[in-house]
Amino acid sequence: MAKKVITFGEVMMRLSPPGYSKFSQATSLELVYGGGEANVAISLAYLGMKAAHVTRFPDNALGRAATQFLRQHWLSTEHVVFGGDRMGKYFLEKGAVHRSSEVIYEREGSSFSLLEPSMVEWEDVLKDADWFHWTGITPAISEGAALCCLDAIQTANNMGIPVSGDINSRDNMWKYGKTMQEVMPELVQNCDIVITSAHGIFEMFGLGESGDKFRVASKNLMNKYPQIKKVVGKTRKSLSASHQRIQGKMWNGREYIKTETLDITPVIDRVGTGDAFAAGLIYGLLHYEDKEALEFGSAACALKHTLPGDVNMVSLDNVLSLMKGDTSGSIKR
Repeated sequence: MAKKVITFGEVMMRLSPPGYSKFSQATSLELVYGGGEANVAISLAYLGMKAAHVTRFPDNALGRAATQFLRQHWLSTEHVVFGGDRMGKYFLEKGAVHRSSEVIYEREGSSFSLLEPSMVEWEDVLKDADWFHWTGITPAISEGAALCCLDAIQTANNMGIPVSGDINSRDNMWKYGKTMQEVMPELVQNCDIVITSAHGIFEMFGLGESGDKFRVASKNLMNKYPQIKKVVGKTRKSLSASHQRIQGKMWNGREYIKTETLDITPVIDRVGTGDAFAAGLIYGLLHYEDKEALEFGSAACALKHTLPGDVNMVSLDNVLSLMKGDTSGSIKR
């Protein structure tokens, strides 16, 4: 029977000028929906897993359209909460070659930001789940979202469900009176898998030194929070906006594992590649040993660079083919 993953977080409207145009050139904007955690769930659904996303949408045409988007991509939406009147949104100007992409967020006062813990019955949501996933963006949005996320993590712990957190966050997102250094430790200490970087570990928890290597930082984090079983990250070398190289890495408490570097050019869309990595890692850890799981995550991440939009809509065969070294991109007949 297929495994089931539950994700939790905001879904926003993404508005972009067509192709690689700048905002100043645009006379129209292309619309898609996306959010880090929902991107993970959709990626897993395309890999053949059961997936459900928990979020809050306004009870209007935009909220219903976003709900339909999730259903269209095989997600269960039975636990979506409706209320409020604003949809979070962001504007993306896609970069190319030596011109960087630019993102502008408009999420303050969104329906999701007004979420309260009493609005979600987590025992019901998680009753048949095999995994729960969250990211550090969610607790940065509002205190209500942070408390709801904590409730979800603790409920998953009580039910024996593995929890993964992609905890890298942006300090400038925390605008409701609390810092990530105050909020994140209580969330992270109850995780089984943490996706982060050495810099993130130093910045959020004050562990080690700013120049520590990933392996040292990961050991520090696992010593501080013994429930964590694996710390995972990736190294990205950006040769240009159109040419990237990525490598997965993991400390599992026993050994340091790295993947081969994958060379990606040309990049079609970099947005959502971290979510694709997280989804691939979750799939891998539910089906393989650590090394193969990390390779699966890296391959999934690399393939997302070839797709427009936020979501990695590739099949299990696509990922397995790249894992086996097939980088030809030849037609499959």
